[in-house]
Amino acid sequence: MAIITLLTDFGTVDSYVAEVKAEILSRAPDVTLVDISHDVPPGDIRAAQYLLSRAWKRFPVGTIHLAIVDPAVGTERRALAAETGAHRFLAPDNGLLSFLPLDARFVALPVPRDAAPTFHGRDVFAPAVAALASGKRLDQVGESIKQPHRSPLPTPRSQGDGVVGEVLYVDRFGTLVSNISPEMVEPGVRIRVAGTEVGPLRRTFGDAARGALVAFTGSGGTVEIAVRDGSAARLLGVGVGAEVRA
Repeated sequence: MAIITLLTDFGTVDSYVAEVKAEILSRAPDVTLVDISHDVPPGDIRAAQYLLSRAWKRFPVGTIHLAIVDPAVGTERRALAAETGAHRFLAPDNGLLSFLPLDARFVALPVPRDAAPTFHGRDVFAPAVAALASGKRLDQVGESIKQPHRSPLPTPRSQGDGVVGEVLYVDRFGTLVSNISPEMVEPGVRIRVAGTEVGPLRRTFGDAARGALVAFTGSGGTVEIAVRDGSAARLLGVGVGAEVRA
């Protein structure tokens, strides 16, 4: 029984997610559908890339990952399927899959003539997902390509005695997720975000007083900045792209 993950910016107010699931289940009724998120900010390819790059390795070998954040839907941008590490991925060719290794295999999916130009998630990607879940190979659902669009997430850089990175993502608690790994932070160094000092790395939220800023290694493996019982994004007035120094 195939596992299929879904990541979109569709939200859950409208019927879009249900229509994608209906198309998949109509063609492959025995699959297991797992929602990663449908609350990606509208059109935010970078946020989708971060979330999928974090989540996919947690799933069993053979999982199929469908990610649809597609502000250029209906244009000449390609619809892609890819394979690496015995996982398969489907997404628009807009950089969302930039975290995949260079040796990943990519194919371009055909677009049926009757596909709604504003809803390739349902009419292009969902049928391809179902075909893969039903046993089709990657080369049976699309034509091989060599140069998918790549726009990888930014990486931190060394500067003087420290490191400079940035906020990659802000979660629903207002926690600022940086791209700095804890191994890059010297013991006792005080973290700064957009010029505001946060303090040295702590273990968890409870190591700070209520309402205070705290830096720690998050569950995704990078330095995060939060406010205990509050929102770091709101308190500091910053978001994605804010400078983080360590």
